[in-house]
Amino acid sequence: MPFDNLMTDKITIIKQDGSRFDDIKASVQKNKIFIQSTKYLIEPRDIIQRKMSNGGEETYEVIDPGFHEQFHGIPAGYQMDVRKLGLPEARNAIQNITYNITGQNARINQNSIDRSINIIQLNPDVAENIDALRQEVNRIIRDEVARTAAHEVVDAIEEQFKSGTPKISVVSALLKGLPAAGSIASIGSFLLSCLR
Repeated sequence: MPFDNLMTDKITIIKQDGSRFDDIKASVQKNKIFIQSTKYLIEPRDIIQRKMSNGGEETYEVIDPGFHEQFHGIPAGYQMDVRKLGLPEARNAIQNITYNITGQNARINQNSIDRSINIIQLNPDVAENIDALRQEVNRIIRDEVARTAAHEVVDAIEEQFKSGTPKISVVSALLKGLPAAGSIASIGSFLLSCLR
């Protein structure tokens, strides 16, 4: 009889990061769960949920994944050592809070102090064009004071891009503060196109 015929249960694997894999064929025993698949990486402390045909549900915590490679006619898979969780314990184990965070400096501190350091990398094309803008400023502007002021404008443009939420109106106004030269206008057009 093929091993697949012994997999009569359907389980869900819930990873520690909250990701889920549903409808996996398995064989659930008292302290063991068998899966004939290498598709999933199962690790200690992952949660296994079994929905039964009678409407009941059981929750297990993986103690030892027990992965084994294929051996003669036995397919590769898992022979997990598991611990059945009681109802309150199971609810705590599968409670999952997902935070969706976007932006260059986005973070969450929950009951902690933030001592992290952000390293922000610009889009390589944007960074290359901002460097080209600096070179054009150096080439076109001869007066030292005017050149320093123009570099401050370029720095402000760069900060807008590094903020993660650059505003097209701000970048456009800053670009108007630079000399009206064809090369600067061309670079400015590219930078503005990155914001649309």
